[in-house]
Amino acid sequence: MSEAEDRKPRSDEARATFDPEITSEFAIPEGLAVARGSGESETTSEFSMPKGLESTQAEAEPEGSAFNTPRTYSVKESSSAFTPATGVPMITLITDAPWQDRMRTMLRMPVAERPALEPVVRSEDEGPAVPRVLDLTLRIGELLLAGGEGAEDVEAAMFAVCRSYGLDRCEPTVTFTLLSITHQPSLVEDPVTASRTVRRRGTDYTRLAAVFRLVDDLTDAEAHVSLEEAYGRLAEMRRNRHPYPGWALTLASGLLAGAASVLVGGDAIVFVAAALGAMLGDRLAWLCAGRGLPEFYQFTVAAMPPAAIGVAFALAHVDVKASAVITGGLFALLPGRALVAGVQDGLTGFYITASARLLEVMYFFVGIVIGVLTILYFGVQIGGELNPDALMNIQSRPVLQILASMVLSLTFAVLLQQERSTVLWVTLNGGVAWSVYGALHYTANLSPVASTAAAAGLVGLFGQLLARYQFASALPFTTAAIGPLLPGSATYFGLLSIAQNHVDKGLVSLAKAVSLAMAIAIGVNLGSEISRLTLRIGSAGKRRAAKRTRGF
Repeated sequence: MSEAEDRKPRSDEARATFDPEITSEFAIPEGLAVARGSGESETTSEFSMPKGLESTQAEAEPEGSAFNTPRTYSVKESSSAFTPATGVPMITLITDAPWQDRMRTMLRMPVAERPALEPVVRSEDEGPAVPRVLDLTLRIGELLLAGGEGAEDVEAAMFAVCRSYGLDRCEPTVTFTLLSITHQPSLVEDPVTASRTVRRRGTDYTRLAAVFRLVDDLTDAEAHVSLEEAYGRLAEMRRNRHPYPGWALTLASGLLAGAASVLVGGDAIVFVAAALGAMLGDRLAWLCAGRGLPEFYQFTVAAMPPAAIGVAFALAHVDVKASAVITGGLFALLPGRALVAGVQDGLTGFYITASARLLEVMYFFVGIVIGVLTILYFGVQIGGELNPDALMNIQSRPVLQILASMVLSLTFAVLLQQERSTVLWVTLNGGVAWSVYGALHYTANLSPVASTAAAAGLVGLFGQLLARYQFASALPFTTAAIGPLLPGSATYFGLLSIAQNHVDKGLVSLAKAVSLAMAIAIGVNLGSEISRLTLRIGSAGKRRAAKRTRGF
């Protein structure tokens, strides 16, 4: 054999040994004889079966182990314990129910139990892009949350928009200032998450109703609203002006305060004085808002003029009911809308959002307390005679008080920028609420807290029925109607007692005001839930409760 043939590699191992391009540390060193197959194994997984264990595997693992396939299992004839090839029966929703109830029912189901999305034929060939659908969903949720809608209804609306464009596996999340939504097409694909921060809040129930109509059209299988059309309608909602000008809002706040003063025993002079004080406070609040001051200081400044007019009447010894002037001004400032929304979020399981909203209510209330208490303190110091026992002398004037409650609800609806078509309904609802309260409290001598809760429950019941009849939000039909029930008198007399150094008596009155406020909020929510029990809602079977923990 020649020297050249002697240097020629005789095998793959030899070729690998003499190849200078191989620099791996796992290469076989030159001159080391290694038997074939004793090198690095290609199987390096930690789940590989060790050598010599194959023969004892069946004996080591009994039948039924997670590492063994059952003997009776086959793809064609699978056991009932496995998901059948045809799938599981689909849970169907009642198609004629409002989208709020259908989406709320689905949100309370686990993801694996939700009904599969039915294929919808749309004008787009491949459907809209997922980020654009999520962006539209967040913008709709932002308008709803900024308008005061409850967190559960905001989540239902966001979920409905996603499903209307074919995004089935979506999970919306709503907090007080942050909205987020996640879409995961499947378990093996990356999720897509988008979020949006709610920085500005405004009360415009006309815009809120327009958003509800848009979501209703999107969930309608026969409407076929394209993504571009939905964006156009959303932009038009943002561009639209409020239905009532600024002077109308100022006039409405004055009429609201005047009507509230009549509810607590005021006459014509008190009506005019309370209206003037409320309008002056409203203009001062607008001035503070234009200078960029937070809402806390706006409420503080707005509460001062009605209190100052009441103290002036007391100092001048004018034979009018000064307490009714101050109480009427408080009715226009008490944050009943935010209170109802906060309690509703807490009752439906959104505790973070509920805590934030109730904290906001507390700040507003503290601002009102500071404004009124400052004026009352100086009025008492300079000799103003205000009677804290005047609350016990409120006379029952049924016809006049019912008319005043209807005027109060009407002006409250104007302040909330409601559509003109809903103003009549909410006015009648407010009159019914005061009629029930007056019948229970003045005639049946029931406690004011129980009477308020019963009247508020009726407001929530009628408001929810009217909302379902018109496929709209329930807020325009309930928020203004609770205006006559707000605890303005208890708040004022509690502050007056504190200003006169009767702290214990004042705290008792303020605690009564808080109890009345909670009775209003819980009553409205309970009435809404009772109305849902009488309607055909949800899926086949019982309606699931929302995020209950049973206390543990």
